[in-house]
Amino acid sequence: MQRFDRITVNPAQMNGQPCIRGTRLTVRRALGIAALYPDRTERLSEFPLLEDEYIRQALHLAACHLPDAVAELA
Repeated sequence: MQRFDRITVNPAQMNGQPCIRGTRLTVRRALGIAALYPDRTERLSEFPLLEDEYIRQALHLAACHLPDAVAELA
């Protein structure tokens, strides 16, 4: 089983959404930032706490929660 040591879930913080450890930055928001800043250097200049390992674990967490079903794209 994958261990997400950089992701935390606290029911008293951000309505229990998974967050980047030590921040109030949700995994969802971190993935949005990764999509908006595909250049690592630019992302780190804007969000220095959002290191590559945080992004990797956020992506893995998201992938673990997606259904494994085939969907037709229109």
